[in-house]
Amino acid sequence: MGLPERIIMVLKSNLNAIVSAAEDPEKILEQLIFDMQEDLAQLRQSVAQAIAALKVQEQQYNQSTTQAQEWEKRAMLAIQKGDDALAKEALSRKKTHTESANTLKAGLQQQTGQVELLKKNLTAIAGKISEAKTKKELLKVRLQTSKSQENLNNILGSVNTTLGGANSAEATFARMEEKVLKAEALASANAELSADELGSKFAQLESVSDIDDELAELKAKIAIVSSASQNALPPSDAT
Repeated sequence: MGLPERIIMVLKSNLNAIVSAAEDPEKILEQLIFDMQEDLAQLRQSVAQAIAALKVQEQQYNQSTTQAQEWEKRAMLAIQKGDDALAKEALSRKKTHTESANTLKAGLQQQTGQVELLKKNLTAIAGKISEAKTKKELLKVRLQTSKSQENLNNILGSVNTTLGGANSAEATFARMEEKVLKAEALASANAELSADELGSKFAQLESVSDIDDELAELKAKIAIVSSASQNALPPSDAT
């Protein structure tokens, strides 16, 4: 099994079992992504080495091809000069470089295919790592949501338990409300009593004022009658 297939299989198996695992899902996913990134770094290094080897083979192939062409030109020059022996030697050298170039060409084609495959695997693994990061964030949000929901359920359960008891919060609120209503009623009654008492005092004052007025009026009448009686009596000498 190749490195990309192994990573993909590990990714799928871990992501499918992560929610039901006893360990912390977030930590497991982080470790998984870390391991995948380590594998990606190794694969990237392998691809870089393969590309470097490919470039060396390309250079060797180009050199062999160039040398074969050069020895062919030399053979033609020797033929033109009438030196067949030298021409044969040049052609022999050309053959050697041509065979070397053909061998390098076959290896170059094979190496090029391997490099292209490694590049595809590298891209695939990078995509899987990106996908794993996205899934990790989604699972992290779901995990936080589930914890929040669990905390909310615990709080609601505690509130319901408290509200349902004999000394529940609801009963306490009812008692406090009743006390407030009684205090308000008492304050209102005291206010009414204070108003009645003040009115009574003013009524007494008004009653006293009326009596005083009536007393003054009677005194004035008496004074008038007394003065009239004195004026009606004769002088003492005449009597």
